[in-house]
Amino acid sequence: MTDSENTIQYNQSHHRLALGLMLLTFILIFAGALVTSTGSSLSVPDWPLSYGTLFPSMKGGVLFEHSHRLLAGIVLIYSLILAIYTQRIEKRQWVKRLVWITFGAVILQAILGGLTVLFLLPEALSVAHAGLAQIFVCLVASIWVATSKEFINSNQHIVSKGRFFFPYAAVATVCIIYIQILLGALTRHSGAGLAIPDYPLSFGHLIPPYFDHAILVDFLHRTWAWAVLFSVLYLVAVITYQYPEEKWLFRPAILSGFLVLLQMALGIMVVIGRKQIVPTSLHVVNGALVLVTVWVLSFRSFRIFKKSSTTNDN
Repeated sequence: MTDSENTIQYNQSHHRLALGLMLLTFILIFAGALVTSTGSSLSVPDWPLSYGTLFPSMKGGVLFEHSHRLLAGIVLIYSLILAIYTQRIEKRQWVKRLVWITFGAVILQAILGGLTVLFLLPEALSVAHAGLAQIFVCLVASIWVATSKEFINSNQHIVSKGRFFFPYAAVATVCIIYIQILLGALTRHSGAGLAIPDYPLSFGHLIPPYFDHAILVDFLHRTWAWAVLFSVLYLVAVITYQYPEEKWLFRPAILSGFLVLLQMALGIMVVIGRKQIVPTSLHVVNGALVLVTVWVLSFRSFRIFKKSSTTNDN
C-alpha cells in the first residue's frame, strides 16, 4: 500500500452508491433476460426512440423491450453520477480511472443494444451485448469492493498462510465462468436452448449421436457447466479447509458454491420446463451472480494475499 493509500478514509455514501448501481445492474440484466425469454427483442423496431417517441404504448412485447431501455437509461445516468462523485471525493487514481471505464462500458453497451435492434438481432452482436453486460457488472462490483471499509483497511485482513496460488486459481475460475456465460448467450440467441430435449442424457446418450450447429452449441454449454461447477467447488474447498477464519474470503466462497448449485438446478428446470420464462430469465441472472461473486472473491484475494506475501518477505 502506498503512502497516499494509507490516508484513504472509508466513505459510506460512496460505497452505498456503488452498491446501488450494482443492484440496478442486476435488475437490468433480469429485464434484458425477460426481453429474450418472451421473444420481445424486436417489439420496438427503431432506436434510440421507440416508435418515434420516448414513451410508446406499453403493451405486449413493447412493455418488456421499452422497460429494458428505460432501465438502461437509468443505469447510464446513475453510472455518470457515480463517476462524477468519485472524481470529486476519491484520492486513488486507479479508482477514478475504474469508474470512467465503467461509464464508458455502459455507453458501449447501450450502442450494442441499439445495433442489435437496427440490424435485426445478428447473433454476434447479441452475444457481444450479453458478454459486455457481464463485464460491466464485474466493473461495478470492483468499485463496490474498492470503496468498502474492508478493502480500505485491508491491513486488518492479512492471510497468515502465504499460498499465493489461490488468487490465480480464482481468476482462472472467473475465466471459466465467463466462457460459460458466452456459451449460454450463444445458446439463447442462436435458438439452441432446446436443441437437446432431454437431461441429463442427450437424445438418450452421453454424447449426442449426431451434431448440427444448434446441438453442438447446446452440448458445449452443458458440458462446460461441469467445468464451472468443479472449479467453483474447488475454490470453496480451499477456502473452507485452509482459510475458514478469513470471513472476507469465506463468505463469497460459500455464496458462490450455493449459487453454482442453484445455477445447475435452474439449467435443468429450463430444459424440463421447455424454457419457461421465469426459470430461463433467472438462469441468466443467477449466472451473472455466480460470475460476480467469484470475481469479488478473486479481487479480495489478490488484495490480502499480496499483503500477506509482502508482510512475510519483510
